[in-house]
Amino acid sequence: MTGFPPAIEAVDVSRTYQLDGVSVEALRGVSLIVRPGDHVALVGPSGSGKSTLMHLLGGLDRPTGGRLVIGGRDVSALSPPEMATLRNETIGFVFQAFHLLPRTSAVENVALPLVYRGVPARQRRERAAAMLGRVGLGHRLDHRPNQMSGGEQQRVAIARALVTEPTVLLADEPTGNLDSVTGAAVLELLERLNVESGVALVMVTHDQEVAARARRRITMRDGVVVADSAADDGPTHLHDRPLSVDHGRPATLVPAPSAEPRSVSGSGPGHPSGGSGGAAGATGRLPHPPANGRGTGDAGAATGDGSES
Repeated sequence: MTGFPPAIEAVDVSRTYQLDGVSVEALRGVSLIVRPGDHVALVGPSGSGKSTLMHLLGGLDRPTGGRLVIGGRDVSALSPPEMATLRNETIGFVFQAFHLLPRTSAVENVALPLVYRGVPARQRRERAAAMLGRVGLGHRLDHRPNQMSGGEQQRVAIARALVTEPTVLLADEPTGNLDSVTGAAVLELLERLNVESGVALVMVTHDQEVAARARRRITMRDGVVVADSAADDGPTHLHDRPLSVDHGRPATLVPAPSAEPRSVSGSGPGHPSGGSGGAAGATGRLPHPPANGRGTGDAGAATGDGSES
């Protein structure tokens, strides 16, 4: 989709943290473009700068140097409220730990980002219910997270990320808390939504099999990009590598068989309830990224409403 302007553009971006009086360079001059319809895997060893870059691309943090443009707006010129609005309008977040409000129904969790847009309650529920239908959970609207499996909770989180119709979906280890069968089904859903809606999908992952499914792969090491397959293969396009999508079926995820038990408390293996993240989502507060540059995956980011503390 080269005829469209970039969804995100980073030019020589750096990020330095202060740790006990010592400067730590988490990013050292990163340049990249994310275009509408991209499907990108962001890979690299721990400490390579992946999570720091993800925080910057999502507008959760600002670069120390360089230029970062999200949705056509230079983040250096935006106030904290303007940054919160930009996140809500252009970025969707999916995290490994789901970060759902534990005592809130699926449809209310999905509708939460729309509250901060001022969407009336009836329209919020209609849009949230429709999005849950797209991810195969139209029958689970009023279930709470502790009444769902881990795969279902992650699909609720995906629906919440997409209900605002963002241009970019940032996913940080989205299958990390799921068994292999459920994880594969979630990846299939993300890929289907990437193709059908044109939302750019950027995933941080340590899983080489997950990375291999992406149409573009960016490798980081020591705070710099050491490889970008787009530079080798030319611009990525929305349909560079067709998926095995049966267009005769509804655009929903059919739950795959799984040995994954349902947890009454929602906190069993592979089923974190997102309790602390739920509280963060309710307040929308975004913590400062820790000094090592690794993100916390705060649920306020998922709602896109958070004010910067």
